[in-house]
Amino acid sequence: MNIIWFLLVSVSVVFAMITGKLEAFTSAMFDASKSAVEVSLYLLGIVSLWMGLTKIIEDSGLIHHLSNFFRPLISRLFKNIPKDHPSITMITLNMLANVLGLGNAATPLGIKAMKELHELNGKKDRLSFEMMLFVVINTSSLQLIPFTIIGLLAQYGSRNPTWVVLPTIIATVVSTVSAVSILYLFRNIVNEHD
Repeated sequence: MNIIWFLLVSVSVVFAMITGKLEAFTSAMFDASKSAVEVSLYLLGIVSLWMGLTKIIEDSGLIHHLSNFFRPLISRLFKNIPKDHPSITMITLNMLANVLGLGNAATPLGIKAMKELHELNGKKDRLSFEMMLFVVINTSSLQLIPFTIIGLLAQYGSRNPTWVVLPTIIATVVSTVSAVSILYLFRNIVNEHD
């Protein structure tokens, strides 16, 4: 990957020199670096806020109420997970973060959920079906309110940053249903051949 970045920058510098736009290239490079840092700090703020809220939810005991509320849905999806296993709570929080469009905040919760699911896995050198299902659902990232995208659009001066809500809902519902359907299809094909 380092070689690719080096080649891209080298080719850009050469073309900037050939076209006489080296000053504009340098200015654009510094502006892009500044924007990257600003966006990173903005996203860090969102992740920190969500992780703080998660800790408050956990310490207040609300996490158990949320888990119990979503337990029937999670138990229906993940049939081989015992009902009182800690992975249910982590899966619930991860899915809530994704549904709210806080994908960066969902990552640490997803890692914890995978560790909990790995403990249930009888074959430690292979992924269980529940682990695969969780990865597929997490990756397809069903979202209802994409707070991160709305925030970024608002930060960059969009007149209507909420216009992305309906397309996001449609796209993520289609991607989640498709991904889960494909996983079940492949599971059935593999089971038929075993």
